Amino acid sequence: CLSDWSSDVCSSDLTRRGTHWLRTVGRVKDGVSIQQAQADLSQVFNNLSRAYPDSDAGRTVRLPLLADAVTKQSKGPLGTLLAAVLAVLMIGCVNVAGLLLARGVKREREMAMRVAIGAGRTRLLRQMLTEGVLLALVGAAGGVLMASTLLSLMRAFLIKALARGTDVHLNWTVLAAALAVSVLASLAASLYPALRLSGIDPNRALKSGGSAGTQRGQYRLRSGFVITQVALTLVLLVVSGMLMRVVTRYRHANLGFDPARILSVKLNISRPHYQNRDVLTNFYKPLEERVSHLPGIQAAGLINILPIESWGSNSDIHIAGQPPYPPNQVVLAEGRFVSSGYFDVMSIPLHRGRTLSPSLDTPHIAATVVVNDAFVREFIPAGLDPTAQRIDDADKQENWTQIVGVTGNVRQDIYEPPIAERDWLMDEINPKERADTFASMSLLVRSAGDPRQVIPAVRSIVHELDPTVPFEEPRTMTEVVAETLVFERMESWLFGIFAGLALALAMVGIYGLISHEVEQSSRDIGVRMALGAARQGILTMVLKRVAGILGAGTVAGLALTLVTRKLIGMVIYFDAQQEAGGFLFVALMLMVAGLVAALIPARRAASIE
Repeated sequence: CLSDWSSDVCSSDLTRRGTHWLRTVGRVKDGVSIQQAQADLSQVFNNLSRAYPDSDAGRTVRLPLLADAVTKQSKGPLGTLLAAVLAVLMIGCVNVAGLLLARGVKREREMAMRVAIGAGRTRLLRQMLTEGVLLALVGAAGGVLMASTLLSLMRAFLIKALARGTDVHLNWTVLAAALAVSVLASLAASLYPALRLSGIDPNRALKSGGSAGTQRGQYRLRSGFVITQVALTLVLLVVSGMLMRVVTRYRHANLGFDPARILSVKLNISRPHYQNRDVLTNFYKPLEERVSHLPGIQAAGLINILPIESWGSNSDIHIAGQPPYPPNQVVLAEGRFVSSGYFDVMSIPLHRGRTLSPSLDTPHIAATVVVNDAFVREFIPAGLDPTAQRIDDADKQENWTQIVGVTGNVRQDIYEPPIAERDWLMDEINPKERADTFASMSLLVRSAGDPRQVIPAVRSIVHELDPTVPFEEPRTMTEVVAETLVFERMESWLFGIFAGLALALAMVGIYGLISHEVEQSSRDIGVRMALGAARQGILTMVLKRVAGILGAGTVAGLALTLVTRKLIGMVIYFDAQQEAGGFLFVALMLMVAGLVAALIPARRAASIE
């Protein structure tokens, strides 16, 4: 119901059989399954299709559960985030297992001595697992501290971005479950090293120079642990990088307007206060006029639904003189109400005709609208002048809406390309309906400098004109765009944290592996040096080993990324060909980081006397 020239639009929309925009919520009877209800409604729709072929032919019905409809957008990302958490947990487990395995080599003589003086295998196994549990508890305490810090940061982020999030806190049930998982994971990671140490052969371990840790199988096992860490880390880094790039691309996308230096102020009037007064002439027009004359203000305007932040209303569109659409084809265009200054504030280019003007578009029988390029492309055939067309949206021809101008596209949704849009001038709405139609508006102000500097002056004008209007916290349009991407930013933030933790753990694993190998091979390296091996050659030998491990982990990580692309696709659109360059860059950076982590123990090997 847009204006008084078609005051029966609302009632006719609800009574016409061609109206299909309402969503229905129902409760299924006890004892009736969703499948039975689906079958019953499908039969009803088949009957309607036969009874009313012009409006209902081909219509189908689907019954999703309300819970699924509410959570469908969050299930995929939450599942992928859970997978990322499990990946970090797995990296931690293999890291602990590898380090405990390396540590166990140093304790072989100790354990052999214990066995030699009568310690049983169960006693040794219990000791190893007890040490693992103590390590787990210390690590869990650090994890709780980190979780508390991250949740505090997330709470502040959500409160600022969504004015929600005060209820985000550590949940005792979840905390207990996390502690249990950490202990069990540590026990699992400690199990193989404990079994190996508890079953040691004292005769061989106590021999001079004997060490089971130098066996080729032990090196391969620990190398396999590091390869697993590198592979999982690469997946997390790839997803994190793609999310960051997507957020950056959206924030710098062509929105159809320049958000810089534009301030947005939400206005919600009290309808009873304007029951017998024209809200346009008594509040909105004086507000726009006075704000536009403030020092440093370049333009001011009003719109009922802010671009980017939300979709507008929509209705069927048909251009007069064009062939009718096929039966059941719904052709819609967005609609918004604006003031004459709106186009100047947003710097929306005018491509044909004129913009809306109170002196030319005063209330009369037929409405006038400005449409965008997407509207012209979708509804007006090539070769026709858009400003000479009318929209047959009324029963009488003299009431049809006249198109007076064509502007550039403005995105209603940052994730989607611009769609067909019509803009009506606020002045054309019947004064009796303005309080309801304009109950909520956004004042837009473009300034020459920092738009936040004009907030006190704008607040003063609003309160002078109507003290009953609450002055909500203004936002710049740059902030509006950023807040629209709040969930993408949060996902990027969380994946970045997970990827950072995974990278740190992987680097620790590489450092530990090479340090242990250098320590165990010190006699071998010393002999090589004594026989004339150059320090540079020893350094190169160690780094080649690391490069081989990193290469294997990188290949495994790229393969794992491709295998899990459906899971990754729940968070972000995934195209392996388009992301190939990014994959290679992340893989290269990961290999460089791994070599840096191995550089200190490699230099230590090269300095052995």
